[in-house]
Amino acid sequence: MKDPYKTLGVARDASAADIKRAYRQLAKKLHPDLNPGNAKIEQQFKEVSHAYSILSDAKKRKQFDQGEIDGSGQQTGWQGGFYQEQAGRGRGSKYQPFEFGQDVNVEDILSDLFGRRAGRAGQGGRTVKQRGPDVSYTAPIDFLDAAAGAKKRIRLSDGKSLNMTIPPGTRDRQTLRLKGQGMAGANGGPPGDAYVEVHIGPHPFFTRKDDDVHLELPVTLQEAVLGATVDVPTVHGKVAMKIPPGSNTGSTLRLKGKGIANRKTGGKGDQYVRLKVTLPEKPDTELKDFVERWAAEHGYDPRRKAGMA
Repeated sequence: MKDPYKTLGVARDASAADIKRAYRQLAKKLHPDLNPGNAKIEQQFKEVSHAYSILSDAKKRKQFDQGEIDGSGQQTGWQGGFYQEQAGRGRGSKYQPFEFGQDVNVEDILSDLFGRRAGRAGQGGRTVKQRGPDVSYTAPIDFLDAAAGAKKRIRLSDGKSLNMTIPPGTRDRQTLRLKGQGMAGANGGPPGDAYVEVHIGPHPFFTRKDDDVHLELPVTLQEAVLGATVDVPTVHGKVAMKIPPGSNTGSTLRLKGKGIANRKTGGKGDQYVRLKVTLPEKPDTELKDFVERWAAEHGYDPRRKAGMA
């Protein structure tokens, strides 16, 4: 029987995550549904599934590493079970030869490798349900859907479409598990799961830093000078915000709790709004004349104050 580590192509010190990742990749490539009528591929798929059933079980993996079971999952002759039983028959007793057919049915052993239990000769066999393999995908996600949460039907690169619930606060490169949306099971078994790594696209004016959202908001000259109440977009919709009189470009205002939900703490981040005073695209003569008269009597040097003069 093949070494399960070699079958999955992993090192003996591979982590559980590495083993699971290797299995997913092979199962996706070798699944019989994707290779109908190919007996060789089907056999490889069975070997990969069996190798994973040993290495994904911590107890079985330890037994294999210690030589207590072989690659088929059967006990070897080097551990206590069988030989201790024989040795306990008394001094002078010889070990009896272990032959298939005495206590073990060879069909049962062989069928275990293929996820089936065969009856003894003359009895009808029965199949065992097998869970379908998991599959892995990547998918682009809208910034606002990731921030506020959404339910979407997404189309993947292989043409398949999946119904997907995006939790609020989903992060870029996070992997979401879609239960039951993997490969179909065998013999009526349940389907596997789909694991989707999300790639969040940029937003035209929002940026994210941890659970906080940052926004640069253009304001008019009169709003900055006189103050105003304006509508400000957030990831949860528009809210009213007061701009204090005498605000300047670079002034930053905080909208508490208007950031992104944190699933661990249950709280929300804040939104920080940085003001950017913006002149009209085409200042008219009246504005120019006013500024000239005002500057003549109220000259000031912001660069000197900043230490740049």
